[in-house]
Amino acid sequence: MIDLHIEDNVAEVVLNNPKAMNSLTESDLQELSDAYTEAADRGVRALLLRGEGRGFSAGRNIKGLNPADDDATDYLANKVTPVLQQMSAFPAPTFAAVQGVCLGVGLGLAIATDIVYVAEDAKFGSPFANLGATLDSGGHALFVERLGAHRAMDLIVTGDLISGEEAVRAGLFSRSLPAGELLEFTREKARRAAAGATRAFLTSRSLVHDVRDNGHGLWESVSNENIAQGELCSSADYAEGFAAFNEKRTPVFQGS
Repeated sequence: MIDLHIEDNVAEVVLNNPKAMNSLTESDLQELSDAYTEAADRGVRALLLRGEGRGFSAGRNIKGLNPADDDATDYLANKVTPVLQQMSAFPAPTFAAVQGVCLGVGLGLAIATDIVYVAEDAKFGSPFANLGATLDSGGHALFVERLGAHRAMDLIVTGDLISGEEAVRAGLFSRSLPAGELLEFTREKARRAAAGATRAFLTSRSLVHDVRDNGHGLWESVSNENIAQGELCSSADYAEGFAAFNEKRTPVFQGS
């Protein structure tokens, strides 16, 4: 079950099946996609994703699954990946507040989010060693890029989990906080982003993704930045930001 709440230009998307540790069925994935579509259609300027209860998401709901009848490639390629790509392209900055377990497809949801804040005692890793399955939803790319091949294989083969605090020290995610402070901290950051220069944020996301996905080096990235900055010059928020600076006041951005 996926809930959507919108207030003051911020969408809050909630994975709300705490009894199953917010594990996801195919219908949940469709509801998640629908929530992101509605939030985008309503023009929110920031989005926060969280899980209800003790865990963010334990991944795919495999209760009662018969491997003989399962087409894992279809599930991942045609059900999961399109949702992750939709999340990654959401037309405003996205945040995730991650507590408890964040595994499998749940980890993929975090990977597809712009900014991820985690509880110090959150749990990340590859729980598939006892299932005869492999890490999915972008986990290999994340672990190898941030942890290196040896540490990635260590987590995969042993099935050991790392804490949110360790994950942040290793560069997996943005910041770790005490669990009791996580949600309000993330909400405040999302509210602040919703009052910011949305077009400039999305330009930076595009530049970051270019470096990550296309391997752009320093000078190619600098060239792309130069072009992007010139394009932003014509935006209303660019004009407002410079006007506010010169007038020694707080800017009022419209997100355009």
